[in-house]
Amino acid sequence: MSNASETARKRFQLVLVKPSHYDDDGYVIRWWRAMIPSNSLAAIYGIAKDCAERQVLGADVEIDITVIDETNTRVNTKAILEQFRKHDNFGMIFLIGVQSNQYPRALDIARPFRKANLPVSMGGFHISGCLSMLDGTAIELDACRDMGISMFAGEAEGRLEMVLRDAVAGELKPLYNFMNDLPGIGGTPVPFLPKDNIQHTLGLSTSFDAGRGCPYQCSFCTIINVQGRKSRFRTADDVEQLVRMNWAQGIHKFFITDDNFARNKDWEAIFDRLIELRERDGIPLGLMIQVDTLCHKIPNFIEKSKRAGVTRVFIGLENVNPDNLTAAKKNQNKITEYRKMLLAWKAQGIMTLAGYILGFPADTPESIRRDIRIIQEELPLDVIEFFVLTPLPGSEDHQVLWKKGVEMDPDLNIYDVEHVCTAHPRMSKAEWEGIYQEAWSLYYSKEHMKTLLRRAIATGVPLASLVKVLVSFATTVPLENVHPLQSGLLRLKHPSERRPGLKQESPLLFWPRFVTETVVKHVKLAGVIGKLAVAAYFIAKDPASKTYMDKALTPVADDDDEKLALFTKTAGGTAAVTHVKKIARLTHPDLAS
Repeated sequence: MSNASETARKRFQLVLVKPSHYDDDGYVIRWWRAMIPSNSLAAIYGIAKDCAERQVLGADVEIDITVIDETNTRVNTKAILEQFRKHDNFGMIFLIGVQSNQYPRALDIARPFRKANLPVSMGGFHISGCLSMLDGTAIELDACRDMGISMFAGEAEGRLEMVLRDAVAGELKPLYNFMNDLPGIGGTPVPFLPKDNIQHTLGLSTSFDAGRGCPYQCSFCTIINVQGRKSRFRTADDVEQLVRMNWAQGIHKFFITDDNFARNKDWEAIFDRLIELRERDGIPLGLMIQVDTLCHKIPNFIEKSKRAGVTRVFIGLENVNPDNLTAAKKNQNKITEYRKMLLAWKAQGIMTLAGYILGFPADTPESIRRDIRIIQEELPLDVIEFFVLTPLPGSEDHQVLWKKGVEMDPDLNIYDVEHVCTAHPRMSKAEWEGIYQEAWSLYYSKEHMKTLLRRAIATGVPLASLVKVLVSFATTVPLENVHPLQSGLLRLKHPSERRPGLKQESPLLFWPRFVTETVVKHVKLAGVIGKLAVAAYFIAKDPASKTYMDKALTPVADDDDEKLALFTKTAGGTAAVTHVKKIARLTHPDLAS
């Protein structure tokens, strides 16, 4: 009887696809092992899994969930179409987490499925950001309407089951817009991915968001206009649940994707729970978090980060010129606090990574070279990720240019914060592109990487871990011509995945060239790995390395503002120091005297 009942149940095919995007040659960027796990994919899978368990489509309908992260898994259109045919085309394709640079690729993925008359929905930052900041037809949204793709704006907690039911009824709406009704996320299904999907990432790591939203007003940011400026949080119980779910399948490394975990009001409760899981239950947690430049002022935050398992911290440094920070409405960044903050992380032996944006109004090629030298000499940073200032759809920067009718590149594929998309007041496009490429080689010079290794030995940063990261960030741009955050291990390509409109290459020409390029790249990569590993070995063996000291590692002194180029080489730096001194005199006249 039970077998007959199982046979009678219909099986709804839900295919979740996180698109990649095209490289400069028009090929999809895909790897055997990708660097960054997709939190959007984990979040939607967790919600979909909950919908399946609650049988939201009825007791007679089973929901089969297929997960595809295109950065590490090929979208095999023929196989998916065959999968649907076996189930009488009962199901839908959901393109999720689609950023602006992924939007053209997402449309290309959707096209054959819509041609087969399968239901397709699309959500993510591009659609949500455009509807939040622009009008309803801006930035190619009509392409979705013309193809009959259902657009989803906002967040899916409590809403996905509505979309699934509409798909079953053949009544998908053209637009589901929840931008004015962002849900609470405490107690909702937690982000989760099966191990079969996680194993396609480097280091077998996954991700989750402990909170969403950001109170700051950075003009280049889309998060505040998509996830809102009111912060919403998961509970410590939620975090424990997802950690235990992952640990049950052998996963213990997490990227906490909150734009600024230090502003999560429940950070301490979450850290305390993670500390319990590490110290009491023996789960060997390894965490990467993102924070702001004032996190060191929060009592116990950095110390508890270490105990909770944080091994890497990404800091939204963005720039060392206060003039540029003011222009970007990033006034929360105080360069006078940079060294204190970084040294506090160093004291815990935690690797520091920072984002650095090139192309603010005051930037020139020479000023950028000067600022990179200042960072190398005076800031105890391990890793820098360079970005091109980009007017991303959904940001205030883009909205201002759009309203003024300022020319921006029409190809959304290059809105990936590594291509120049609009004009700069002090640099030509060629100069801007040139200094972006040059910045990587300037910072990751052989000598500076040796300095970083010496600092690691002196401060307790794990040397092997730092070597791996340095290799990736020093080689990805020159060898692969993509940003390290879009990188991975062993680039994969297929001639069928070239962007429509570009000449499709013959497999007889494509494969020999691809194999040759791959061999050459990996020979060069092996050379860098070998040289850096040898340098690390000898530096580690040198007794002097344990007591190594340079300007960046020197404790903050009262006269730093008079000696360090960080404070003296820009008008904004001098003004920032003057302002701090003035405040000190007004609030503590006894100390000032």
